[in-house]
Amino acid sequence: MSSAREPAAHAAAPSGALRHVLLHLVTPLLMCLGMGLAYLSAFVSPEPHQVPVAVVGSGPQTQVLAQTLKDEGGDALDVRTVADRGEAQELLRGQELSGAFVPDADRPELLIASAASDMSALAVQKVFTPLAAEQGAPLTVTDVATPVEDDPTGQGLFFLLVAVSIGGYASVAVVGGAGGALPMRLRALLVAGVSLVVSLIGTALAGPVFHLAHHSLWAVWGLSWLYAAGILAIGTGLHTFLKRWTTLAMMVLFVMLNFTSSGGLFLPHLQNGFFGSLHAFWNGAGFVEGLRSVLYFDSRGLAGHLWTLVAWLAVGAVALLAAAAHERRGRRAAAVPAAGPEEAEEEMEESVAV
Repeated sequence: MSSAREPAAHAAAPSGALRHVLLHLVTPLLMCLGMGLAYLSAFVSPEPHQVPVAVVGSGPQTQVLAQTLKDEGGDALDVRTVADRGEAQELLRGQELSGAFVPDADRPELLIASAASDMSALAVQKVFTPLAAEQGAPLTVTDVATPVEDDPTGQGLFFLLVAVSIGGYASVAVVGGAGGALPMRLRALLVAGVSLVVSLIGTALAGPVFHLAHHSLWAVWGLSWLYAAGILAIGTGLHTFLKRWTTLAMMVLFVMLNFTSSGGLFLPHLQNGFFGSLHAFWNGAGFVEGLRSVLYFDSRGLAGHLWTLVAWLAVGAVALLAAAAHERRGRRAAAVPAAGPEEAEEEMEESVAV
């Protein structure tokens, strides 16, 4: 009888193993699909949408030129007028404009701030270069905020975002998974410690290694720690509920939606409405824009980006608290069957009395 059952057992084992493998393949295949959809839809064909530009000057001619740009640009441009060149420079340094055109019969000038976005600066030049050619004069381009020579396109901050993000969400598998047997209090301390190490690595890469940041390394470190701590806290909390699906959730939150909406390659006005709207509150955007503010724009707007990162860290703290409460309930539920019938009955009577 036993010999007859053995072939059936051997046949069932490969079948069960195959189902196990196929089930686990769902995650990488979904990641492949999600990454393709997110990156291709966000980056492949950037189109200008309400790019903020200005015409410098006053009087009827300035108003006519601004209106002409509005009519010809359509939804691609958001055109306004500013009184003088100094005001235009301030708006560019505050990242409220992508370009400002100064009309002049002999020397038309375009003001840009390429440190805010190299791609936006190029898009604006494509708009105003033909306009200057119509006036029969070459266009002079003045950059009021240039990236450092070590990062000429200004895109190094995006790749710093990638490095710090990977350090954060990859560590979740260790802290939330392998560390699952540890008390949540200890896991929370690990979140703080690991995010500190990740932030120090990011700061070293931004400073002495690749020289993306020539100053304000303390601010770079602080932003990196806030950002990494938020990712680790959210991921560690989610692991209690999602288990093996945590990796997919982290990829969706902090890669697919995060990198694409960060503004590291394209600002919102060069992306579709979905990714452009995420830029307003996603943590990757808070990190990249916070770094830009500190390194290139005299910390203008930094408070808002800080609050974005603090809000995501607060969400992580809530996730850790929820996970701790869920695990406590699970331990209590598992302990009840372990007690004998009489002990369980006494515990129920005590709880009713209380």
